[in-house]
Amino acid sequence: MENKETFNYTYSAKEQAEIQNIRKKYVAPEEDKMEQLRRLDRGVSKKASVKALSVGITGALVMGLGMSLAMTELGQAWGLTGAVAMALGIVVGIIGMALASVAYPVYNKTLRSERERIAPEIIRLTDELLKS
Repeated sequence: MENKETFNYTYSAKEQAEIQNIRKKYVAPEEDKMEQLRRLDRGVSKKASVKALSVGITGALVMGLGMSLAMTELGQAWGLTGAVAMALGIVVGIIGMALASVAYPVYNKTLRSERERIAPEIIRLTDELLKS
């Protein structure tokens, strides 16, 4: 007669939860189709927002430089006379305003082009989700 001694150990519920939490850190998460659809949609508007903010912030900084040239002694520090610094400041400020005012059209154009680019994938995912 063969006598096999075995040892079984079961973890408590608290330990099981801790083990599962640790395991989740190392297992690649599976992305379902709905989450993939949400991620693609967020990516479109995020890219447009980043471009528009970059253009707008750059325009605001250029406009600020123009204001500084026109209203402070910054032009004199750069070796410009008062009238030249004022004229240059006005020109630079207007360029900054124009750049900042282009931010919203940049947002719309980027949003439109990104939607066109990602549309086939969005349509494919929505068709799969609607059939389920």
